Amino acid sequence: MPGDGRSAPLRTSEPARRGWYPIAGQPGRLRWWDGNRWTEDEFVVPGSEADSAIRHPASGGRRPEGHVAPDRIGILAGGRHLDGSALATLVPTLALLPISLVALAAFWFPISLLLAIPYWLFAVVYLAAGLLLFLRPVQQALLRWLFGARRPRPVEMRRLRPVWDDVVRQAGFPRDRFVLAVVDSDELNAFACGGHVVATSTAALALLPEDELHGVLAHELGHHLGFHTAILTVGHWLSLPIVALARIGFGFERLSVALSETLGQRVPALGVLGRVLGVLFQLVAWVFLATVMVARRVADWVGQSSEFAADRRAVAMGYGRHLVLAL
Repeated sequence: MPGDGRSAPLRTSEPARRGWYPIAGQPGRLRWWDGNRWTEDEFVVPGSEADSAIRHPASGGRRPEGHVAPDRIGILAGGRHLDGSALATLVPTLALLPISLVALAAFWFPISLLLAIPYWLFAVVYLAAGLLLFLRPVQQALLRWLFGARRPRPVEMRRLRPVWDDVVRQAGFPRDRFVLAVVDSDELNAFACGGHVVATSTAALALLPEDELHGVLAHELGHHLGFHTAILTVGHWLSLPIVALARIGFGFERLSVALSETLGQRVPALGVLGRVLGVLFQLVAWVFLATVMVARRVADWVGQSSEFAADRRAVAMGYGRHLVLAL
């Protein structure tokens, strides 16, 4: 690692994989690590402080005062409601329901041999349990498991909280209605999920100027206001028993093939039977898995408009210009 402060990375140890990494003390300026050493190649993130310093050297790279102010003052009209893109995504999501109920029956049957639980009660309990995913305390407790995120550290919260307060104030919601989270990632990224969670990557927190961070968070809040993330969460919950049953099917397929190879040497008929069962298990597994794959593809296709809907809400909140800077 070069000894000058200009090229020292923000991290305290050398990264494990090649890629672009932040330079300490220079937000928005990245240096390339080729896997063995730091090269002389640098990249300036568009719209960052480093980029502003290049474009406006006379101001020392500082943006004009008040750049984080919204383009309009006032609470967003309309609040939170199911928009057209969410309704379009709801159709392929609900199409998973009958397949999910069939998969649940496969799990209920062995349980019913031990416990006198009617199928309808088993299915209702599972579907009702999905509602727990929309509770903020549950989402906070399961951030890592559900979304691969974590709670912001104090230094990260000092950066996030003022920006988030500005955004939710413009949307007309209390600051604690949603859950802030952070994902440890070197990619500039942010996402909304679970009906309440708004997550940003560590790279976005380190590199994005405040005006762009306002725009990004307003966009992610827009997904929540349109119930886009709620529909996706319902789809994931319905797909869980289907995917689990498919994995079990693939497991039985591998077991059948292994037994056919072992027992088939002694009893050829058992070898044939094992291979036939293996093919049947594989077909059943693929049928169930294909329903989830098709539903998700259709949901992604019809839900493309959700990004534009979130953009429109960010503009309505007064952060359209800020969002454009971040794109």
